[in-house]
Amino acid sequence: SERRRSFQVSQQERATAPQPGATCDMTAPSALLLRKQLAELNKNPVEGFSAGLVDDDNIYRWEVVVMGPQDTLFEGGFFRAILTFPSDYPLRPPKMKFISQMWHPNVAKNGEVCISILHEPGEDKYGYERPEERWLPIHTVETIMISVISMLADPNGDSPANVDAAKEWREDPQGVFKRKVARCVRRSQEEMSSD
Repeated sequence: SERRRSFQVSQQERATAPQPGATCDMTAPSALLLRKQLAELNKNPVEGFSAGLVDDDNIYRWEVVVMGPQDTLFEGGFFRAILTFPSDYPLRPPKMKFISQMWHPNVAKNGEVCISILHEPGEDKYGYERPEERWLPIHTVETIMISVISMLADPNGDSPANVDAAKEWREDPQGVFKRKVARCVRRSQEEMSSD
């Protein structure tokens, strides 16, 4: 299929990812909106990422490749991730998880992306984020991905998902942190070339 990218998602990723429901109602408003957003991205690609479906029969699971932004430590990388949308999208945000190795303060060690735009709407019980920084139904896949690319270029050290990466980024950004990111970039390039 045209929408399928040249990489495969591991069976484990498919099995462990949350599913929006037992069946995938392709006529649900959320499914129609996601189809429209995917068609728009295929028609007018946005610089910095590509998107397709993990499985053509499930509009709620997308595979994306994020290109490391220029003039950052991530430049040259091709980082794979899965976007899993809830059945009530856009009222609630999708979840994003890198399946490529990623060393970043705002990406948990298991690959889960932790940025404001992907947090449930409403007040932050910890007081780190204003409601307008969190998920709003006006967001699209494009705005999510632009936020992720921005996150790679400019990590938020105030509320890290990976404390070790945040510590290295703050204390030694051009040393240990840079070496670990370079390893991730190399590995992502190897994964892309082996497909």
